[in-house]
Amino acid sequence: MFTNRKVLLLNASYEPLGTVTIPRAVRLVWTHTAEMIELDGDRVLRSIHHSFPCPSVIRLRQYIDVRKRRYAAGGLRFKIFLRDRNRCQYCGLRGTASEFTLDHILPKSRGGQSTPENLCTACIPCNQRKGDRTPDEARMPLLSNPSALWHDLDKMVLRNVAEARPEWRPYLFLGDEAKEEVA
Repeated sequence: MFTNRKVLLLNASYEPLGTVTIPRAVRLVWTHTAEMIELDGDRVLRSIHHSFPCPSVIRLRQYIDVRKRRYAAGGLRFKIFLRDRNRCQYCGLRGTASEFTLDHILPKSRGGQSTPENLCTACIPCNQRKGDRTPDEARMPLLSNPSALWHDLDKMVLRNVAEARPEWRPYLFLGDEAKEEVA
């Protein structure tokens, strides 16, 4: 059903904040917390007494300072899998998220944090083989440096979702980047 379809949520400054579901977006617009910027075609969300046009892009009416909350946002597991391109960072095996685990590069038992810089995608056999050791101790070098890939991970998530939503491109500033890549 299309109620799971995503709506781009913008801050009052038109900065992309993330995505919400259509019912959540309609509630935000109906309570005057947000305003509708783009419609999602002719889609309509119906209740018993009302019909609401489905938004594709909404903008909050009040500015929210998200800089301090940027890296504490939910969906860390999904973001790490996306960053690592659904590939085990030890053996290179590709697969789906259900076939992988998150591995602490510096084990938690040794003070390792659950931060993006200390987490990587690992297949179950590699994660078990590494155990409670560092990659150097286990002689299992990482295929990529996780801290180098963390920059703008939230924006990368939005870019992947926006591939099927051309009406989002002006709000994610993707039009300018596409021109730069061609040049």
